[in-house]
This record gives sequence, C-alpha cells and structure tokens, in this order.
Amino acid sequence: MTKLLKNVQMLNAQGELEKKDILIENGNVKEINTTIENASAEVIDGKGLVVSPGFVDVHTHLREPGYEHKETIATGSASAAKGGFTTICAMPNTNPVPDSVENLKHINKLVEERAVIRVLPYGSLTVAQSGDARTDLAALKELGAVAFSDDGVGVQEAATMYEQMQDAAKLGMTVVAHCEDNSLIYDGVMHEGTRNKELGLPGIPSICESVQIARDVLLAEAAGAHYHVCHVSTKESVRAVRDAKAAGIHVTAEVCPHHLLLEEMDIPSDDANWKMNPPLRAIEDKDSLHAALLDGTIDCIATDHAPHTVEEKCCGMVGAPFGIVGFETAFPLLYTHFVKPGKWTLQQLIEWMATKPAELFKLPYGKIEVGASADLILIDLEKEQKIDVDGFVSKGRNTPFDGWNAQGWPVMTIYNGNIVWEDAQ
Repeated sequence: MTKLLKNVQMLNAQGELEKKDILIENGNVKEINTTIENASAEVIDGKGLVVSPGFVDVHTHLREPGYEHKETIATGSASAAKGGFTTICAMPNTNPVPDSVENLKHINKLVEERAVIRVLPYGSLTVAQSGDARTDLAALKELGAVAFSDDGVGVQEAATMYEQMQDAAKLGMTVVAHCEDNSLIYDGVMHEGTRNKELGLPGIPSICESVQIARDVLLAEAAGAHYHVCHVSTKESVRAVRDAKAAGIHVTAEVCPHHLLLEEMDIPSDDANWKMNPPLRAIEDKDSLHAALLDGTIDCIATDHAPHTVEEKCCGMVGAPFGIVGFETAFPLLYTHFVKPGKWTLQQLIEWMATKPAELFKLPYGKIEVGASADLILIDLEKEQKIDVDGFVSKGRNTPFDGWNAQGWPVMTIYNGNIVWEDAQ
C-alpha cells in the first residue's frame, strides 16, 4: 500500500531539521519533497516528529534456535522494532550454530517465518564455535551470511583466525571478533579494578581484550581482510585500533551504549543485571571510548542485545551469565545523555546507529533517499518517560537502566514500507 508521511522533520546535509513529506510505494521511498499530495495514499501525520532511517545493529543475540526461554526471533525482532531498529545482525551462538549449510538454512527459514524486521544471520568461523575446525565460509556466504564470527568466545588459535581471515578476504567478507584471551580471564565476573575488590568479586583485566585485538589486527593486515572488533571497552583496545588504522589496516570497531554510559564505580552491588562481557571498565576507559567515537577510531554503536531469564540473573554475578538487553533503550539513553547536553549532534547519533554500520557491512540500508528501502522511524524528541522492564517486548528484563528517565523515544517503526511497531499511547 502507498503511504505518505506528512510534516516530518528530516535532517538535511548540514544536520539541520527541515519539514518534509515522504511518499512510500512498493516498500521503497518514492519521493521526498517539501509538500507531496497523493489522494490514494494512506496518510501518516508526523507533525512534531523527527524521521530517521531505521537503525542498523550489527551485534545482537536472538537466542533462537536452542534458547527460546531467553528470547525468540519473534520477540527479539519485535523488541528491536520498538527500539527503532529495522536491520539487525544475529550472532551465531545458537543451538545449532550456523556452522554448516544445513544449520544456516534452518535459521534462515526461522527468520523468514518469524522476524518482523530484517534479520541477517552471521555464519560462525569455527564448527560449533569451538575455535578448532574451520567452517566453509564460501558455502555460508552463498546462503546469505552477513559476516563471520564466533562471537561470545574469542578465537584462541592464531592460525585458525589467520586462515579464516584469508578465506574471508578472498570472498570480500568481514571477520567480526569478540576479543578475549581465555588465559587472561581468571574466572572474572567484572572489571579488574577498584570496585571488584570492594565487592569481593573476581576481576577480568583489561589486557584480556586488548592483547587479542593487537594480535588480530596484525593477522588482518597479513591476510588483507576487513576485521571488525566487537564491543571495544578499554583504552588499550582503543589504542590498538587507532594504531592499526593509522598503519592502513582495514579494521573497524563498535562500542555499546552501556560502555559509553557506565563505568565500574556505578555498579551498586553484586547484582547480575550489571554483569556483561566485556565488563564495565574504569572511568578513564569510558572517556577513551567517547573520544574514540568522536575521532573516528570507533566507527559505530551496537547494542550487543543479550537477553537472559530473570531466574538466571537473580543470584549474583558469580553464577549468572554475561549480558544485558539493549534494543528498547539504546536511542533514548544516548539521546538523553549525549545529544541533549550538546556532547553529540543528533546527526552524529543517527549516523553511528544507522548509516555507518550499514556502510561498514556494505548493506544498502541506514539512509533515507529515493529508491532506498522504506525503513524509517518516527521519533518524538520531546517524549520523556521512565525505563520500565515490565513494559519490554523482549523476553529479557536484564538491564541496569530500569527506572532511569530518558527522553527521545521512537513512536513508529516502518520496515520495507510496512508499519511494524507503533506506540499505543
């Protein structure tokens, strides 16, 4: 059906908001103009609302197949739609793992049947994410794998990573890495710093992350591969990525909202809703991440949406799994704490959440232009409300942001020309 968005505020090339009408036809943007009239179109009045390209999240966990008690493709994609995401990339730590043609075909079928937005699965780098036997990357690409990763575990053997980088480079594909040297984890559950000692909890040193990034950027250089670093969290990791870029290595990186908003001393108690991997680091690490995002060392923002059950998260950090949810809170939290105080512009935030991640992974999304897929969100920048986990669409309630006030909420999400979420209020 033809739709006409009237009176929306849209960013121009100078980052200023201008009133526009947008005509949607056959799932694509047909026309953008100051005024459009179309008698046959369904009119959506966007007066007072900002239109943005649908957000693109290159790091998410939907849990299905295998862990549907935590999240499903249906609930996860609906949660993403509520948060303004229209394209999400699903990590391979499912059961079965998308490590073969058969398994990826199965996941693709589930996505086709159950997702309400665009879900692009990763293919795993190794069989069962074991870090040992290498997967057939060409076969996984043929079935539409968006990129390759063993996210959730760092690939420990340098030879395995190097050989898979070589194969990915030949295919023009990206290798995406959760960077963690297992020999340096020391059974930690939070950052090795000040707060873990105060709480009497084992710590994970920063070097656990940064040494594997330093290894991998050199492997990527030798292999000629595009290497993307997941959820950078330390100042040493920032330095490794910055130095690699300066050396001309094709490395990109992402940062998560929680690492930009929180640091170790914010953790109030032995509460597993504050347990994520990588953990919340020191304040100087948080400051380094801000600077790296602004200077281009870090390229984009990704949520690492990682739902778990209330029961799994109720018993303290030592026994609980790592991870927090992020789809439904990412934009309002970042808008409230960075755009409203003038630290970032609205244009920067939208670029980091939509345009840049799409560009990094060579996806034709994250933009509003004639001919592009009509993946659009309407945002009420004045709307202010408390984050309430009981109102989440996601099955996950595991977030440290419950009860926080935030402003700037998506109120409608349009995917491929269809309204897939609308604020009932």
